[in-house]
Amino acid sequence: MADHWRRVCDTYQRAIAASEVESKDDPENEPYRSKYRARELLREVRALLGAEEESGERQEDEAQDEDTQSMLAARRAVIEYRLGVNHTETEEMSAGEEHLVKGTRLLERYRLSHDCVSTYIQAQNNLGILWAERGEIIIGQKYLESAESLYLQYMKKIGKPPVDPDEHFKPEEQKLTEQERSKRFERVYTHTMYYLAQVYKHLKQDEKSAQYCHTTLQRQLEYDGYNPVEWAINAATLSQYYLGKQCYMESRHCLAAANVIFSKAGQTPSPEAAKEDEAEQERLDQLRQKRAQIARCWVKYCINLLQDARKKLEDNIGELDVELQGELKAKRRKEEDENEKGRKKAVLFGSSDIYDSILAVEEKVVCSLPLDFKEAREVFLVGQNYINEAKEYFQLDGHVTDHIEVIQDHSVLFKVLAFFEEDYERRCKMHKRRIDMLEPLCMELNPQYYLLICRQLQFELADTYYEMMDLKVAIGNKLDEMDSHTIKKINSLSQSAIKFYEMFLDSLRNPSDKKFPEKLQEDVLRPALVAKFHIARLYGKLISSDLKKQLENMQTSLNYYTFLVEYCANDEEAVKSVETELELTRAMVALLPARMETLRAQLT
Repeated sequence: MADHWRRVCDTYQRAIAASEVESKDDPENEPYRSKYRARELLREVRALLGAEEESGERQEDEAQDEDTQSMLAARRAVIEYRLGVNHTETEEMSAGEEHLVKGTRLLERYRLSHDCVSTYIQAQNNLGILWAERGEIIIGQKYLESAESLYLQYMKKIGKPPVDPDEHFKPEEQKLTEQERSKRFERVYTHTMYYLAQVYKHLKQDEKSAQYCHTTLQRQLEYDGYNPVEWAINAATLSQYYLGKQCYMESRHCLAAANVIFSKAGQTPSPEAAKEDEAEQERLDQLRQKRAQIARCWVKYCINLLQDARKKLEDNIGELDVELQGELKAKRRKEEDENEKGRKKAVLFGSSDIYDSILAVEEKVVCSLPLDFKEAREVFLVGQNYINEAKEYFQLDGHVTDHIEVIQDHSVLFKVLAFFEEDYERRCKMHKRRIDMLEPLCMELNPQYYLLICRQLQFELADTYYEMMDLKVAIGNKLDEMDSHTIKKINSLSQSAIKFYEMFLDSLRNPSDKKFPEKLQEDVLRPALVAKFHIARLYGKLISSDLKKQLENMQTSLNYYTFLVEYCANDEEAVKSVETELELTRAMVALLPARMETLRAQLT
């Protein structure tokens, strides 16, 4: 009997080794060779245990006590569970489901027992994943929530670390310690949490998904069961959820933790060393990519923080409300400390050994809205550092779309920082930096392949020139009389803005006959009408001492305003998209003809 049991255990261990170790070296033309070998060994174990393959049932010996029956059911169920996993790993989902369901049925009566609970939960986890991957999210949810419920029930009623599935086929001297059993069981439950987070995300239950994701990350740190790179990416992703909810303290904490845990991924070898080893080169590239992705999440954090501060501080014409600024500063000093202490308890990651490192990263950037230029600039500089980090990987050669998105984020950082700058000349210089980084890209890209990106860049460049023109007009209006240099600059900026708005509008024309569409598509409706409105206004801003030229500019301006009124007369959706602009446009359509008549009178 002892020899028979040793053979059972030895065969089982060989199956696990084939599946988990040897399979890593399987050739590309036989990717599942070791998995199939493991399957045969598991079937051999099942035969040795005396399992009846066809029915999967076994008449219980009435003389056996409950514990013995539980133990025998557990052994058979472990084999079914392992076969189920084996089939799903080799993409045989129906067979995998059959074995996993068989395993849970064998354990149904004993699912709360010390011998069986871990195997039962793992089988349910795998059934949950299997159904979710089939697109049957609700069925997957039921299995996973059942696994969660069983874990909570077991811990409440029994609490003792249960037997790990593989222990059923180990000699007594190789059984796990209570501590190791506990760690493994907690990892099983962590997997339940992780899969439920994905399920709730698919079901658009974002808040619940975020809670489960947060719990998963915390438990992975607590029970030391995680891949540092994967953990860091998941934490950075979670930070973006908190960002959307304007929970900046939580978002920053996730990003700081991502930085700290990512640093545990191992030393990055030099590019020279990596060249000699293809696998190492691939690992290096992966590390650089993930690091750049985390950097981009930091950039979004800085942008959102600045943009939300702007929304809070701007008056009805989009300028800084100085009075409100003072009120918010006073209010913040009063409330900040209490709020931070209360909220942080719910969000901390990790134990004391990494918390100090996380805190050190957090201290480099605020989590409260910046209320003046000095505070905004500090956030801007953090964002700019991460922009540079992201650009190291996402270069134009090989990563066109990502590179341009990073550059656009850099432009947005400058744009929102300019809001806090009270000096108009310095503000102009910030917008000029945006133009210097965007214009070369716009000119270099082929619209045939990157039409949408080209449109984005054209519109942003036009808006930036437009904003600079407005600033130069405001600077000129403070002078007793505009000098020729200021007039020349205003005209030059206006013409550049017109050029890029026209490029954007031309991209909407039919490629064959070059006609402008009679009905604009929804995604370009507002941008196109705003471009028409801004061009009309820009022609009105052009300064000329030549009365005939003034009249030409007025006529062009009126033509664009008229287009807008006539288009909106035939499209209710258009009216909704440009309500503010349309009101001003109608006023200009009414005023301009009279002004033009006055100018014509001066010419005659």
